[in-house]
Amino acid sequence: MGGGGARSAYQVGVLRALANRLPDFQAPILTGISAGAINTAHLANNRGSFRDGVDSLARLWLGMDVDDVFVTKSLALLGRALSVGMRLSIGLPRAGDDSGGMVDTRPLRETLLKALASHDGSLPGIGRNLEEGKLSAVALMATKYATNQTVTFFAGDHIDHWERPKRRSIRTDLTVDHVMASAALPLFFPPVAVDGNWYGDGGIRLTAPLAPAVHLGADRVLALSTRFEMSGAEADQPRFEGAPKPAQVLSTLWSAVFLDQVEQDALTMQRINRLLAAVPESAREEAAGGLRPVDVLVVRPSRDLGRIAGDFEPRLPRTFRALTRRWGTQQSKTQDLLSTVMFQPDYVRLLMEIGEEDGERRADELIEFLAP
Repeated sequence: MGGGGARSAYQVGVLRALANRLPDFQAPILTGISAGAINTAHLANNRGSFRDGVDSLARLWLGMDVDDVFVTKSLALLGRALSVGMRLSIGLPRAGDDSGGMVDTRPLRETLLKALASHDGSLPGIGRNLEEGKLSAVALMATKYATNQTVTFFAGDHIDHWERPKRRSIRTDLTVDHVMASAALPLFFPPVAVDGNWYGDGGIRLTAPLAPAVHLGADRVLALSTRFEMSGAEADQPRFEGAPKPAQVLSTLWSAVFLDQVEQDALTMQRINRLLAAVPESAREEAAGGLRPVDVLVVRPSRDLGRIAGDFEPRLPRTFRALTRRWGTQQSKTQDLLSTVMFQPDYVRLLMEIGEEDGERRADELIEFLAP
């Protein structure tokens, strides 16, 4: 499950459609990035059936409001935003315990602790599900700021670590801290300390978001994207008029980093599969360096979630809305940037409904893909 902030409510809708058809389905490998890490951790920690876990996850999202994610009180929000802005613009020294985010995400931690029934941040359900064989591996990705590496925190036995110059894995007992680290949107959310190191959103530099699932042993990958696939004509339509405002520049960066990578990685995987099909299996080790075919199915929104977010922008907290409007958000026809923090109950509910509709429409395809 990929990232996208509040857009990840769409994934829950797809899961609901899947649970309607396959209430006892068990995915042996679960991986998550950014807000997708919340969905992944919740399902992996669930001790009931797949349907029970999805229903509980849906209740979490439907009961969530902006106040459950970050502090929206005017003075606190304005103070943190100004502090980050001044440091970025003129290098104002860091003050006190300011941890570097525009918003205070302590409410999100409390929300997750309650939803995951954890008093100390541990997620014992994951360990029990691994011991009983309901799961074989779970992984959450985060970015280690000190080294600019993507770190995959994973739980599961009989799995080899993998190391790349900018990608590495760490076997550990997953906790709420790992979820918070993976979902820490840069600049917006403060970085999160895990084992003495500071981490941020797992999608920042993860160019191959499907790779952890492959390393964990997957031979089929169902990827739940939050990016709408435009037609050529739609992609050619200007998203705003005149010179770009900061909001439009940031929106472009946000989309490239957090929304596009799953699509690109899936395309690369499909190309590799076609190349491998032309190589005899006996020769793949030598000719293809040990690569193996991995089937991939991507489920993506049938509607533009960023464009929909514009209809809900007036309902954001007043101070937060005023700050973002100064960046030029109102001049945009699509709100990819704002949609990541649009934890409005009505927006979340609509995204879940769209996800469930898309899942139902592709139910036969999903069932065939996931069949043993």
